Amino acid sequence: MQGALEQVLLRLTGQPCRIRYAGRTDAGVHAEGQVIAADVVWRHSLADLERAWNVLLPPDIAVRQLAEVADPGFHPRFSARSRVYRYTVWTAPWRSPLHRRYTHHEPRPLDVERMNQAAAVLIGSHDFASFGRPTQGESTVREVMRAGWRREGALLVFEIEANAFLRRMVRTVVATLLEAGAGWRSVENVSQVLAARDRSQAAGPAPACGLCLVEVKYQAGLPSGSPAQDDR
Repeated sequence: MQGALEQVLLRLTGQPCRIRYAGRTDAGVHAEGQVIAADVVWRHSLADLERAWNVLLPPDIAVRQLAEVADPGFHPRFSARSRVYRYTVWTAPWRSPLHRRYTHHEPRPLDVERMNQAAAVLIGSHDFASFGRPTQGESTVREVMRAGWRREGALLVFEIEANAFLRRMVRTVVATLLEAGAGWRSVENVSQVLAARDRSQAAGPAPACGLCLVEVKYQAGLPSGSPAQDDR
C-alpha cells in the first residue's frame, strides 16, 4: 500500500515523496489505526489534500485524518509510546463467509477464563524470544501493558498493547493462547514457554486475516488517533 499512497501524492504534488510508517504488517494483516508521515509541498488546505488523496486512492485504502506536525524530529515509528493490536476469532461450529476476511475460524470449544489467565502471564517487561523475532537489532525484550480476551457473541476478541512488538509476535501469542483455551496447554506451560526464550516452544502463528493494528499512541503534544488507514 505504500506504493499506492506515494504514487497518488506524486500525482497531486508533482514531487516524489517517501512515506514513513508507524509499523509494517505482514501480508494479510489489516490496519485501522496506521499512522504515517510525509514531507509534502502543498499550496492548499489539509482538508483539500485529504479529499484529493481519497478520491485517487484505491478503495481498500482510506485517509481518515491529516495533521501538520510541528516537531521536526517526529517519526511515526520511533516517536510512538505504544501500539494496540486486535485479533478476532469466529468461534461458531460453522464458518462465516461474512467474517472470513477479518477473522480466524476456531471451532474448538475454548475456555476464555483460562486464556485470560494465560494472557496475564505476558503482562510486564519480558524477553519474548519464544514468540517472535526482532525486526532489527538483537533485543527481544518488550513491555506489554495489557492483554486480554472478551466475548462478543460468536466472536472472541483479543487486544494487546505494548511498547513494541517482535515480528509475528501477536499472531504467535494468539495461537499459543488458543491452544491453552482448547486444553492443549496449561497456564503454567505458557509461563514456561515465555521463560524458555525458544521459538520452537510456542505455537505456530495464527492466520494473518484475524489481526488488525488498532491504534498507535504518542506522548502528549504529538499526533494521536488514526491519520491513515492501511489494509495490507
